[in-house]
Amino acid sequence: MQQHTFEPAAMRRLSSLDEVEAVVGRPAAVVMKKQISVLDAGCRSVLAHSPVAAFGYRGADGTVRTTFVGGTPGFARVHSSQRFSFSAPGVGVASGPASLFFLLPGVGEVLRVNGTASALKGGDTAVDVSEAYVHCAQAVIRAGLWEQPDQPRAAEPVPGRGPLAGPGIGDFLSASPFLALSTWDTEGGSDTSPRGERQTVARILDGRTLVLADRKGNRRADTLHNLLRDDRIALAALVPGRSGVLHIHGRAAITDDAALLKTLALRGVPPHLALLIDVEYAEIRSGDAVSRARLWSPDVRSGRDSAPDMMAVGSAHLAAGAAESGRASGWLIRLITAIPGLSRLLRKAADRAYVAGLRKEGYDDVRAPAAARRGETRHGQVAESPLRPVRICGIRQETPSARTLVLEDSDTEARPFHFHPGQFFTLVTDIAGHPVRRAYSASSAPGATRLELTVKHVEGGRFSTHAHRDLRVGDRLAVRGPSGTFHAPPQATDQLVLIAAGSGITPMMSMIRARLSAPASAGRIDLLYSSRSPEEIIFSAELARMEKDRPDRLTVTHVLTGRDGRLDAEGIRRWATGLPLTDSAHHFVCGPEALMDTAQDVLRQLGVPDEHMHQERFSGGATAPATQAPQEMRVEKNGSLVGVAVVEPGQSLLDAGLAAELPMPYSCTVGNCGECMVRVRSGEVTQPEHTCLTPQQKADGQVLACVSCPLSEVTLDIADPTPPGAH
Repeated sequence: MQQHTFEPAAMRRLSSLDEVEAVVGRPAAVVMKKQISVLDAGCRSVLAHSPVAAFGYRGADGTVRTTFVGGTPGFARVHSSQRFSFSAPGVGVASGPASLFFLLPGVGEVLRVNGTASALKGGDTAVDVSEAYVHCAQAVIRAGLWEQPDQPRAAEPVPGRGPLAGPGIGDFLSASPFLALSTWDTEGGSDTSPRGERQTVARILDGRTLVLADRKGNRRADTLHNLLRDDRIALAALVPGRSGVLHIHGRAAITDDAALLKTLALRGVPPHLALLIDVEYAEIRSGDAVSRARLWSPDVRSGRDSAPDMMAVGSAHLAAGAAESGRASGWLIRLITAIPGLSRLLRKAADRAYVAGLRKEGYDDVRAPAAARRGETRHGQVAESPLRPVRICGIRQETPSARTLVLEDSDTEARPFHFHPGQFFTLVTDIAGHPVRRAYSASSAPGATRLELTVKHVEGGRFSTHAHRDLRVGDRLAVRGPSGTFHAPPQATDQLVLIAAGSGITPMMSMIRARLSAPASAGRIDLLYSSRSPEEIIFSAELARMEKDRPDRLTVTHVLTGRDGRLDAEGIRRWATGLPLTDSAHHFVCGPEALMDTAQDVLRQLGVPDEHMHQERFSGGATAPATQAPQEMRVEKNGSLVGVAVVEPGQSLLDAGLAAELPMPYSCTVGNCGECMVRVRSGEVTQPEHTCLTPQQKADGQVLACVSCPLSEVTLDIADPTPPGAH
């Protein structure tokens, strides 16, 4: 297509319903009877299985937007037959018309739901349902959405200036076969529908004009009808195998310009109409929901369990719609669809009809998607997400600057949290639309169904400020872990010597609670704990109570820097030499870097062997400045290519590799444990200045994939490196 030969302003626009219906026709009555006004059992089954949905809404600033929400099956929680909600941090939805379609990996049909959205306390979004129906599989089949992605074609230069000339946008659109398109009407309604093409679903005419073919469908033509009344439009495009999402919004018009339609023809068959989109905004962002949903993982596509039968769901909707209109055919449809095996025959017939119709339109190599297989994955086991959804079931204010979040499972029956006392978990959430991860040591004992993480407020700290100012009981987060080697050895020792300052007490508290709760253990614990003032002693009352109850097992020595001065080498030496130390005692130190270095020197001078000294150095919590454009990442192992991924703006090397199903090493994902260390073979990578890597490892080209971002195309080697010795 010669993009520069078209002048969008000169193309004819359709402006009336008669003009549109003269081309498209009117929808058949049976099509309009397929929608219902409630979430029936079939809808609820789809919502329980769907890991991601396209969501069209109006933002708090009045701007129309489309994005993808979710991340795990069942992310949408049904409250009643006409109301459901989901977590969408950073979306900022305004009360008003909204629409969604829910995707099932490996399935062609989608469930479309329209209604009214509103913001709930805690950041969740609620939708009150006005209509729901099953959308045919043509868009998914056209796009080949669940098939192995083709090698992307080289994008042509974008002529002119404008939002579409931004970094990576032309390349993204040239590789994108599928998008979600949202429109609105003037009567409080909204529609979000899927669009797909075998190669490029939307084509760039110039820096601010996008063209989208409108091919034959079921003649509902909701998008066209809406645009005749409200020309605002928003879309979100996907590229199979990538986790990035291209967000676009602007104004659209309908055209039947013959010269333009001819360029969109397939085997000489042009579309009947096209949309001309005047783009006001275009940006590629890392899609957290798409990444977590692992849409293109073979294990996910093969199905965790039985996927809903979309033919049966649609048939039930048709019967209900006929019954609501008073037609006697409703009971007949129910009777027929209840015949054993009929749904499977309808499935085969529908697939043949889809494929035959699309081939007439000019699609040569289309095929119906294979519905999710029943039973186990190809590896013989259920693939589980490394993220564990949790909810806050309690909050304790330990001191003016430290609070404990009490967490339990949010989406399943409460299960125990298993870890070694002293290990940490990574909290994952979105703040203002950006994914944030922070590591916090568990302060509770392992094995309980509730996990306690104590967060100390840090001035200017993004998550700690959010935790102290915004988080409430009932809010939902996710945790990854446990991680870290800072814990007592598996074999019981007769003595633990603990030195902590400030929030460094949190992993120690887990050790103390676990050890004192085990009656079979006769070992003692000696704690030296430095705080600024009595009011800043975290767990003050509990430590005092435990010491009083078990004086033979626990001694606590407090140092208040406001009263006693800073804890220095002499103070540590004087305390340690006053203890009845045993040769098998293990020493744990957690606090500011200067304190840990000082304590290590003193303990060595006292003859404590290195294998009996343990330190916790939290150095992560930040990711290097992100790239402004997508960058290709090649991953090798000992010189052999493992795979290729695209690092989206806002993504780390690790996030991109995991989204592409590459075998990236990792554990904590926040730069604390060193498990994700990889070697940069070529290209430029940036990472935070302070990490757990040694100067020699940095000089050898090693980076932490979880907190590093590419500044160019890069090649990484994931061969096992030398451990960083961070703990």
